[in-house]
Order: sequence, then structure tokens, then C-alpha cells
Amino acid sequence: AGGVLEATLQALAVPAEELLVWLGPAIGPAAFEVGPEVREAFLAQHAAATEAFAPSHNAGRFMADLYQLARIRLAARGVNAVYGGGLCTFADPRFYSYRRTPHTGRFASLVWLER
Repeated sequence: AGGVLEATLQALAVPAEELLVWLGPAIGPAAFEVGPEVREAFLAQHAAATEAFAPSHNAGRFMADLYQLARIRLAARGVNAVYGGGLCTFADPRFYSYRRTPHTGRFASLVWLER
């Protein structure tokens, strides 16, 4: 909700129709519980974000789909070539997750421009 995707798009300075986005591993919608303040922060920016939240079994909390939130925000900026998503770092033991095992682990993400 802090505008990281939007700031990245601005820094790349490439027309949206020329971008290809890959959404790498992240905590999945069945494992990422947030409070109402997080949901409200996203809804205040994009009404479509409501589809990315489902009620949690914990009263007053929500399960958030980061992949869906990213797709909504990217689409709002005209980026339609969005792939990946669906790999849950919490549920899939191939990935490190502090929420699952509070021991250190590492990830790397890559961003590049081809001219």
C-alpha cells in the first residue's frame, strides 16, 4: 500500500505496454492474515482490492492475497503482462519463511532493463 510497485514502475521509465512482470514466491492468501487497517489502506487506493481479501477465521481479521493486490495495482498503471504468483513461501517447504520457521533464510529478486 506504500507505493513500492508504483515507484518501481516510475523508476524504470518504460511504457507499461513494454513491461513484463513476474510475481515470485510470496506468502499465499491462505497464510497471510492482516488486520482491518491493512485492508482499509488498500481499499482507500483501489476499490477493486476488495476481491483480494477474505474474512479470516479470527474475528475482525482478513486473509490477504498479495498476488491479486499486485495485479490490481499493476493493471491500474496499464501493466497487463503479469505472470507468476501462486507459490506460497509459508506452505511450500522449498522456500524460507520466517512465519513458518524463525531461522534465517535468504531470497534474491532480480529486476533489469533490456534495451
